[in-house]
Amino acid sequence: MNPISQITPQCVVALTWTLKDTLGEELDVLDEPVEFLVGGGDLLHRIEEALQGHGPGATLDLHLEPEEAFGDYDEQLVFLEPRGLFPAELEEGLTFEGLPAGSNPEAPPGLLYTVTEIYPEHVVLDGNHPLAGIALRLSLKVESVREATEEEVGRGTLGTGFFKVQLQAPGSDLLH
Repeated sequence: MNPISQITPQCVVALTWTLKDTLGEELDVLDEPVEFLVGGGDLLHRIEEALQGHGPGATLDLHLEPEEAFGDYDEQLVFLEPRGLFPAELEEGLTFEGLPAGSNPEAPPGLLYTVTEIYPEHVVLDGNHPLAGIALRLSLKVESVREATEEEVGRGTLGTGFFKVQLQAPGSDLLH
């Protein structure tokens, strides 16, 4: 891969960062560089805009309003479902792609739902991204920049999206 001197559309950038909310609470830290495809689906649009023209060693401090990040919190994406529809081994923080058969038909099918509360008769599931409705402060450093391969551009991702919630085992980090 050929290193390049500055970030342009359709390149790969390796970043480290610290992500905080506006109260200064740390939400995530990337100590080791992680590669993202610029011009694909890996980074938020606002971050890609800010990175343009910068090169290795650049540091940026960004303030992201909810609409520039994960949107406003939508109470209509919170559902109370019968406990019997879910496996016996259920923990808060588990995620499900869509809701199980027999759930509220109004629930959008393509979302990841996080179990937020468990009651004897019901389970509360939230289809919002965990960072929805939160203004974010991101301090990032560009560790390296290289040309993207045709295959990477064709896929539109390196598979390391910026805080995409993924189906994961309980207790693991949900954010990246």
